[in-house]
Amino acid sequence: MSLPPDFSRQIEALRPVLLKYARLQLRNAAWAEDAVSETLIAALEKPQAFEGGSQLKTWLIGILKHKLVDQIRRNSRELSTTASSDDGEDLDDLLFASDGHWRDSPHDWGNPEDALRQVDFMKVLEACVEKLPGQQGRLFMMREWLELESDEICKELSITPTNLWVMLHRARLRLRECLQLGWFDAAPPEGRT
Repeated sequence: MSLPPDFSRQIEALRPVLLKYARLQLRNAAWAEDAVSETLIAALEKPQAFEGGSQLKTWLIGILKHKLVDQIRRNSRELSTTASSDDGEDLDDLLFASDGHWRDSPHDWGNPEDALRQVDFMKVLEACVEKLPGQQGRLFMMREWLELESDEICKELSITPTNLWVMLHRARLRLRECLQLGWFDAAPPEGRT
């Protein structure tokens, strides 16, 4: 496949999208900028690697995911791994009765696959992820969006698997509550059904 003559301009035009994605993942503007810059340099150094089997944006995000993992590895010492900064200690008590059942049954969320296809839903999801406490958000991103294995996350952040699963559990509970309030219980904006 021959590359379009404006390949570098097309790549540079995607910088804001990549930066938003990186900031959401890393929660550190400087690290995000570094990862995006490294992504663009890698793409421009080897443009022949883009074979056209996917959209340019998809290809760049694939490269960016690797650069994000590299950033996390380089900066893992700066990441706080103490559970004391996690203010979700009483979240289980708020959501679950002593017998382990939900205090309030979750609302019917309809067909999740349909909701995932909606751009508005993704905006609400991103906002909910951004609201997660720093460590929970970071771990959730590493596990669910960067698709890192649990042992790799534990090794990189020097935490136990139990601690990882507790923080991921709390992150998912918070996301559930945020999505419930921000999407499923919210009045639909025009055009959303």
